[in-house]
Amino acid sequence: MRRQNNEENIADHYCQTNLSENIAAAFEQSGRDIRDYNDTESLDEFHIRGREATRELAGFANLKPGMRVLDLGSGIGGPARVLAAEFGCVVAGIDLVAEYCRVAEMITRRAGLSHQVSFQQGDMTALPYDEGIFDAVFTLHTMMNIADKETLADNILRVLKPGGCFALYEVCQGTVSKPYFPVPWAGGPKLSFLLRPEALHDKLVAHGFQSLFWRDGTEDALCWFQAIAEKRAASHESAERTGKKEKPRPGISLLLGPDAAEKSRNVFRNLSENRIRTVFGVFQKSG
Repeated sequence: MRRQNNEENIADHYCQTNLSENIAAAFEQSGRDIRDYNDTESLDEFHIRGREATRELAGFANLKPGMRVLDLGSGIGGPARVLAAEFGCVVAGIDLVAEYCRVAEMITRRAGLSHQVSFQQGDMTALPYDEGIFDAVFTLHTMMNIADKETLADNILRVLKPGGCFALYEVCQGTVSKPYFPVPWAGGPKLSFLLRPEALHDKLVAHGFQSLFWRDGTEDALCWFQAIAEKRAASHESAERTGKKEKPRPGISLLLGPDAAEKSRNVFRNLSENRIRTVFGVFQKSG
């Protein structure tokens, strides 16, 4: 019952009513269309550092063409489409939020990648897949919503082939107190289950994974936020000087909701004050 309540709370936190229609309207207002996976880059990478972090993690995991990859917490499908289009993988995405899956399917179809990428609604701690069918399991900023990380690890190990890898890019607890809320993954502490980086790493190793790669990504995350702020300031200055204001690309606020700015500010503040950290990790299932 506790797990069911947590699933419902997570779904309620992320769900956006009429998301497909809102995205379509935002693209129409911006004078843009969705014809390629790059067209939605500004909104479909729902994690710190966006697409550059997706590419980095795929590189760390040494993903190759033809690999069958499971994307846990696939959102509206940005990382899955990158793995297909740029790394040649065949990707299955699973997400707890049904509306995200519908949007992911819509964008993937319009980007011409439905033959390579599929999505289904489901719980990543009860994966509906056969044993040993994936070469890799991939996840970005999802484990902080999962209280029962042992059950999650069991599921990942079950669906991986012997020798397959589990690649993660996660938010972890920092050394200074608790994070400020709201943040993109939680309105408050009841939905946030952060571990210290070393605790997450050691828990996975103790559960049977072999650690291949582990790296702190916090400084890169801070630089990314600072670069965004500088770009916005430059754009604002240019608009004031020339009187010409470019229509913005549809952005992540479509997913974050009306308090998007506050959530983003809190993430930057939490990173700056060492209340949260980001880490990359690649682990292997023994052969």
